Amino acid sequence: MEVDIIGVPMDFGQGRRGVDMGPSAIRYAGLRDGIERLGHRIHESGNVRVPIPELCRSDDPQLRNLDCVVPVARDLMGQVAGVIDEGHFPIVLGGDHSLSLGSVQGAVGRVKLGLIWVDAHGDFNTHETTPSGNIHGMPLAALAGLGHERLVCLDGPETDERAAVDPSRIAIVGARDLDEREKENLRGAGVKVFSMHEIDSYGINTVMQQAIDIATRGTEGVYLSFDMDAVDPLYAPGVGTPVQGGLTYREAHLICEMLAETGKVVGMDVVEVNPILDERNRTARLAVEMILSVLGKRVW
Repeated sequence: MEVDIIGVPMDFGQGRRGVDMGPSAIRYAGLRDGIERLGHRIHESGNVRVPIPELCRSDDPQLRNLDCVVPVARDLMGQVAGVIDEGHFPIVLGGDHSLSLGSVQGAVGRVKLGLIWVDAHGDFNTHETTPSGNIHGMPLAALAGLGHERLVCLDGPETDERAAVDPSRIAIVGARDLDEREKENLRGAGVKVFSMHEIDSYGINTVMQQAIDIATRGTEGVYLSFDMDAVDPLYAPGVGTPVQGGLTYREAHLICEMLAETGKVVGMDVVEVNPILDERNRTARLAVEMILSVLGKRVW
């Protein structure tokens, strides 16, 4: 497989600094060597250019740093589309989760996609429902066609079909911190949410079988967007927005292993690694392990 690594050192989508260093931490944790040991060929695309933080002030408290998030996402959209056009597999390293506005839309322009969103949060607020104004809490809603037009269309022309991904082809896995109005958005859109309650009740294998069925039915491929805060802080302490009670080490691996077995994953994001909050780069090393599992690494 031809693998392209794209870094997005951006933390404009959230209120805590540090995840802009995530791409460097993941690379330092041995990403390149691990991928090469699996027999894949690496193309290092460097980092998407990100504006100076001091230039990213926003007058709208409901859409913080909008004028910087949108152009970064738009540039990333073009890069991911180009990578897929070449028949390569894009791995996007974050950075905060607002970058998925660009990565997923770049893939959607080339492949009819289902989307699996592994995250402690729903990221399904809009500028009308957000309690914080942080755009990293809005990308999935925008990809499903809800929210501010600049996030939905990334400053491109509006179309009759606002949703980049059909909400009925989206599965959230590992949710455990959802805002009340965000829940209303998710129910109204018809997105399937597999919270930690479902994982505890039925097991990760059953949950992932259902999530994969949702994302693959009537689609040409699956995009995986993996927020490291989906994993319990016991295993992934260095994340932008930690929440107790998350996925175990093995549950996180099985998600990636089961997706790899489908042969339908066309690209992935790994986001919200914050080295400032980490312990000896543990979370970045775990991020590398997740990537390698998606690329085919197995225990046996």
